[in-house]
Amino acid sequence: MNVPNAICVARVFLCLIAIGILWLPSDTIYWTSFVMTIIVIWADGLDGYFARKLNQATKFGAMFDIVCDRAVELCYLFSFAILNWIPAWIPFLFLIRGTFVDAIRAQASEKGFTAFGASTMMQSKIGKFLVISNFVRFIYAFVKAAAFGLIILAQVSSMKVTYLPQIANALIYVSAILCVVRGLPVLFEAKMLFASDK
Repeated sequence: MNVPNAICVARVFLCLIAIGILWLPSDTIYWTSFVMTIIVIWADGLDGYFARKLNQATKFGAMFDIVCDRAVELCYLFSFAILNWIPAWIPFLFLIRGTFVDAIRAQASEKGFTAFGASTMMQSKIGKFLVISNFVRFIYAFVKAAAFGLIILAQVSSMKVTYLPQIANALIYVSAILCVVRGLPVLFEAKMLFASDK
């Protein structure tokens, strides 16, 4: 267990605490969960930073980071759905998309391709732009992070009479659209991986 992997595990545990306290509703709890969620989101970049800084980047670490990211994402989404803050179909959309994309990327990895970087499995220009470009990846990450934080903050009594709940709802729908839009190129370009198995 190196430093980057330990950070990933810590993020998941902090996420579970931030979510768990939501079942003890109060404005103080919502603010606490919101702050903890910001830390969970901010720490997402720390594992990569320390992996490079400490020369601890590994293939397992890269895969473990994705697994932890998925766990955090789905914990928030399913919890929000259980609390009836978002529609139930949204977490299932993320789950199904993530399962198929990760399975395809695992197959690509066996053939020497990566999800990102110089040896990416994405070959088309549109696929590279939607899936691996820093611009789209940043927009997607920002929208999801903002949606998670604002959905919690929208439960605070003083926030319910503002436009914050509508903004939070809009952001979760935008994140769902981006989830699909970024997943489709992976599914389409997977044909080359399975064609070579014939």
